[in-house]
Amino acid sequence: QVQLVESGGGLVQAGGSLRLSCVASARTFTTYRMGWFRQAPGKEREFVAAIRWTSTFANYADSVKERFTISRDPAKRTVFLQMDSLIPEDTAVYYCATASVGSGSYYDPGSYNYWGQGTQVTVSS
Repeated sequence: QVQLVESGGGLVQAGGSLRLSCVASARTFTTYRMGWFRQAPGKEREFVAAIRWTSTFANYADSVKERFTISRDPAKRTVFLQMDSLIPEDTAVYYCATASVGSGSYYDPGSYNYWGQGTQVTVSS
């Protein structure tokens, strides 16, 4: 019933750009908040960015602020993560996720109900 499918990951040199996409099912589209998280091997999953379906206001982790931009296209049930000025530290599996109203803080992975399968982003130096 709920499905999130990420795409757009790949291998890019430092300083390059990638745009990730996450297509949500109709049921997922009715949820309150969408978020992007990332996880590198041996590391905890960390917050990247979040946005509401009903607002263009976005939240970003300090590590990606001014480099990444989250946006969404309700007509296509899609949320995007535009990543510019990539650095090797950005290398990780990137996941999109959805959260309900009142589920918790936007930066807390535990507040999100459903997750996509992830897409690998590798930044070479």
